[in-house]
Amino acid sequence: MLPDYPHNTAVVCHDAGAGNIVIAGLQATGRSDWHALMRGPAEMLWEAAYPEITQYDTIDSTLDATELLITGTGWGSDIEHEARRLARIRGIRSVAVIDHWVNYAERFVKCGETVWPDEFWVTDDYAMEIARNTFHGQPVIQIPNYYIETQLRDIASVKLASTPELLYVLEPIRSDWARGIPGEFQALDYFASHLPQLDLPPETVIRLRPHPSDAPGKYNMWVARHSALNIQIDNSLSITQSLGGASWVAGCETFALVLALMAGRKVFCTLPPWAPACRLPHSGLIHIGKQGQYL
Repeated sequence: MLPDYPHNTAVVCHDAGAGNIVIAGLQATGRSDWHALMRGPAEMLWEAAYPEITQYDTIDSTLDATELLITGTGWGSDIEHEARRLARIRGIRSVAVIDHWVNYAERFVKCGETVWPDEFWVTDDYAMEIARNTFHGQPVIQIPNYYIETQLRDIASVKLASTPELLYVLEPIRSDWARGIPGEFQALDYFASHLPQLDLPPETVIRLRPHPSDAPGKYNMWVARHSALNIQIDNSLSITQSLGGASWVAGCETFALVLALMAGRKVFCTLPPWAPACRLPHSGLIHIGKQGQYL
């Protein structure tokens, strides 16, 4: 069931995760009367979905004459935090869409200031439990995830590659686990060292899909150092195309691993034993760093 969106609803997002969920939910209403301020990856998503809607220039103008503010909860910018803060000052009801299953409390703290919305919106039972345990006594609402529904249909429409493929979905880890090497590269190294234990066909192609925030060419040197393996950089335009062609999927904690599980793929978590435990709560993940699971 769709949430109640007043006709003067404001939307502020930066990262792609919540941006995709929010935009898909708005599109399901069939309306196009939104007040929008999008930045970063969410801006491109918005322009593709609503090219006819002119965005506002500032948070203040976006909130003019609005009754409801919807924001994402991303790491890439302060814009969502500032929008919630200003909405509180102006007495505007705000909700925040949480698109993942980690760092719930930290998402609402910027420069030591905590700003919670009036409601937290999540999209599945796992997130509901985490949110209720994190934001004690606060309203937590589960909304439909039309974005995932569309993604799963798109994945199902893609044929598996004729040559077996494993898709490795990359993400910035933001920690080096006290080893002086970015965590995403440590996880890649650990994955590569345990490939023989995964029992993949010898002709399997390993495709590395960079994160949207990764600099171009970030993984080229790593691929060159592992020339003995059949590794390629994935350049597919959409994650659904990449997942649809792959028989196996690997990565650390990215949302794409959950999407792959839901699509029926065999999914490996590549976090090494010295890293913090994977925080994805979903059953079915194969942790190659755990005893008895491909270690």
